[in-house]
Amino acid sequence: MHFASLHKFLSITVLITLMLAGSALHADAQEQYPEIRFPYPFPMELQIPSNDTLEICVMGDVMMHTKQIENARRDGCRYDFSSYFQFIEDDIRSADIAVANMEFTLAGEPYTGYPCFSAPDNLARYLAECGFDVFLTANNHIYDKGAAGAARTLKIYRELEEEYGIAIAGMAEDEASTGIATLSKNGISIAFVNMTYGTNLGIGSHWPKVYRLSDRQVIEEAMAKAEECDVTIALPHWGEEYKLIHNARQEEAAKWLISLGADLIIGAHPHVIQDCMKTDDVTVAYSLGNAVSNMSAENTQLELMATVRIVRHLNGRIEVTEPEFRYLWCSRPGGYNNSYTVLPVKDFIGTREQWQGPWEYDKMMRTYRHVQEKTRITEQ
Repeated sequence: MHFASLHKFLSITVLITLMLAGSALHADAQEQYPEIRFPYPFPMELQIPSNDTLEICVMGDVMMHTKQIENARRDGCRYDFSSYFQFIEDDIRSADIAVANMEFTLAGEPYTGYPCFSAPDNLARYLAECGFDVFLTANNHIYDKGAAGAARTLKIYRELEEEYGIAIAGMAEDEASTGIATLSKNGISIAFVNMTYGTNLGIGSHWPKVYRLSDRQVIEEAMAKAEECDVTIALPHWGEEYKLIHNARQEEAAKWLISLGADLIIGAHPHVIQDCMKTDDVTVAYSLGNAVSNMSAENTQLELMATVRIVRHLNGRIEVTEPEFRYLWCSRPGGYNNSYTVLPVKDFIGTREQWQGPWEYDKMMRTYRHVQEKTRITEQ
């Protein structure tokens, strides 16, 4: 046979032999190891654990002056507050927990403004419908209508608690109430402890009781109770009105609250924004200013919305992030429109021609620049 033909014959023979051997091995393998069928096609999608995150939004003083009552009055006994948060309602709703400082009473008619506040009941309902989850009640105006007014306020809030799940901090109507608001969402529990430097009028009876900074044992017990939660946020009503920088008494109180376990402190009362700083590695925002009011004095229409995120990491560690601040402006009737409306400042820069009163736009921009310079609080 020719060499080339012989080589070709041998190659074909070897190939056929290998194929037969492979088939035999495959048959043996099938006999020894039955075919395994998986219920899902590869590649399978594996579930990887993720961090738990909770977003909290805090607003300043919600007030109800006489001109606000008059502006909101409609036919009969109806009051309309829908303009107040129309531009930030989505931000309030999107937060896991939204907090408002309720600096008024719901003592019933006749409705009155400063110096003794009694707001229409549906103001609180409007705030609940906007998406607020926590009402802060410890402030210097809570006894403006005496014990009866404070008790009626709590009664309305309890009704909203049943209907909307509102949590109430700062007051207790009896021994069974702790006065602490505790909420648990996204696998994280938060305690809100609210207290005030004092009240304008005395209560005249033991209940309902407001949490006072001067009642050190009561505050210590409240903070100890709050330690059952993952995070404690202290919300003191304190400070000197209309001052952009906090004072020594506030700083002393902040250190005390931190020693009791506060993981974050956000204050109210001065009616203007105050500075924010770290104390013993805990962030203290001394004042967010007014949320909505009829005030027009210098710096009183500018305010902050504080957003803080609480993160539980995969190793279990809880982190309280630095607050993000958003500057807001409370426009009064004749400014942006005919009502009281809270405007995100950045969103309205360059809109002067849209304002009914362009002079208020100019005031907003002057105040915005001035307060940022003094407090050094910048907007993300």
